[in-house]
Amino acid sequence: MALSPERTNTGAFLPTTSIFDAVNINNVDIKSQEFKDILVRLYQSVNNIALMVNIKDSGYYDLSEFINGQLFFPDQTLSSSAGQTPEYRQVFRKVIDFGALPNSTSKSVAHELTIDANTSFTRIYGAASDPTGLNYIPLPFAGTGQIAIDVDSTNVKVTTSSARSSYTIAYIVLEYLKQ
Repeated sequence: MALSPERTNTGAFLPTTSIFDAVNINNVDIKSQEFKDILVRLYQSVNNIALMVNIKDSGYYDLSEFINGQLFFPDQTLSSSAGQTPEYRQVFRKVIDFGALPNSTSKSVAHELTIDANTSFTRIYGAASDPTGLNYIPLPFAGTGQIAIDVDSTNVKVTTSSARSSYTIAYIVLEYLKQ
C-alpha cells in the first residue's frame, strides 16, 4: 500500500513484488466474493500507481508554467482551528529562454508569471552555453566573473561582472509555490 508524505520520509516508492497470481485468477468464478476482492485489490494497486506517479518530480522542463510533482511541507500558518487544513503544497516550474548573457551589465527578460505576496520561490537556477567556444557555466556562477540571477514581480534579471556575450544560450529555471 502506498504511504502518504505525512506518514513516511522514504519518498514515493511502490513494492515491486507480484500481488496477483494469474493461475488463481483464471480459476475464480466471476460471481464470487473472491473475484470481487481481486478487483478491489487491482483497483487499489492502480490507484497507488497513479498516486506515486503524480508525486514524482517531473523531468519535464517547459516554457509554460506547470506543476512539477514536488511537494513542499504544509503552510505552518494554517491549522484546522483556523478553518483551513494544512496540506502539502504543489511546486510549479517554468523555464525562461533567456538568450545571450550580458557583458558586465544586467539584462532582464519577462517571466510572464503572476507573482504576489503568496508566491515564494524554492529554486532559481540555470545554465549558459557558449556554442562557439564550447564552454558551459552554471547559473548563478560564483567563480571569477560572477553571475547573479534575480527575480522580481515581472522579470528575471541576470547580472554579469565580466564579458559573457559569447554565452548565447541561457536557460533559467524557476520553481515556486503559490500558497
